[in-house]
Amino acid sequence: MAGTRVSGARRRLDLADMAATEALAARFAKGACAGDVLALSGVLGAGKTAFARAFIQAAARDAGLGEQEVPSPTFTLVQGYAVGGLTIHHFDLYRLTAPEEAWELGIEDAFSGGVSLIEWPDRLGDFLPPERAEIALFPGRTPESRVAEITPFGRWKDRLAALLEDGDG
Repeated sequence: MAGTRVSGARRRLDLADMAATEALAARFAKGACAGDVLALSGVLGAGKTAFARAFIQAAARDAGLGEQEVPSPTFTLVQGYAVGGLTIHHFDLYRLTAPEEAWELGIEDAFSGGVSLIEWPDRLGDFLPPERAEIALFPGRTPESRVAEITPFGRWKDRLAALLEDGDG
């Protein structure tokens, strides 16, 4: 992938525009499986919801479901999407005041049986699963660009390398 810098297992990607962010999300969606956890962090407006929306829409297209409406779960805290035999759970934990509140949302079931896209994962504290990919999004050099810093944990170390190298060249 163009603009990829590697430091240990961590990858830093320069995303020129929204299309590049959507393409990255689509790569993650293509290989998604039950139990996957993507922890999306960044300041307000960094692109967390846009990444999650692109992931869900790509997964739906790949499953032959066409374009899906993907509202932000800011007020509902979680939205679920049945996509090709998987349930994708999109969590926005910004309004949580304690990590324990996440259990009331069914987050434990989502971790084991579906794909979890978690905005504001820091709200989970020590409850964040050890098997995860952390995707931190930062504003880039232009208003349209972003920088994604991806840190894999557990089995994600091998998966991330394959995911980002697939199609390079």
